[in-house]
Amino acid sequence: MQVKPDRVGQGGERRFPKVLEMKKYFVYILKSKVKEITYVGHTDNIGRRLVEHNSGKSIFTGKYKPWELIYKEEYSTAVEAIEREKYFKTAAGRRLLKKILSQITAPVAQQDRATVS
Repeated sequence: MQVKPDRVGQGGERRFPKVLEMKKYFVYILKSKVKEITYVGHTDNIGRRLVEHNSGKSIFTGKYKPWELIYKEEYSTAVEAIEREKYFKTAAGRRLLKKILSQITAPVAQQDRATVS
């Protein structure tokens, strides 16, 4: 079945129904620039969330700002992202996270979930 555009935009471009737009969810790891501490969270907008952490909107992260994004994973549902965040906060998840973070050489690394299980 082929999906056809449902309308034409102002510039003449074809627009697809909103139903086809997939929302992305992320599990992210932040590292404090002032203390050797990390923070695990989930969001649908990493840029906005990083600004919130660095502006002191969160009590915990406000104490250790500024923060930098050091790792992220992308998911298609909020439930998947929340489950992964919860896992990273378990003893086994912390061990895996330590292993992942030890392998990071770039400022922001993104791992394929299939290879990091």
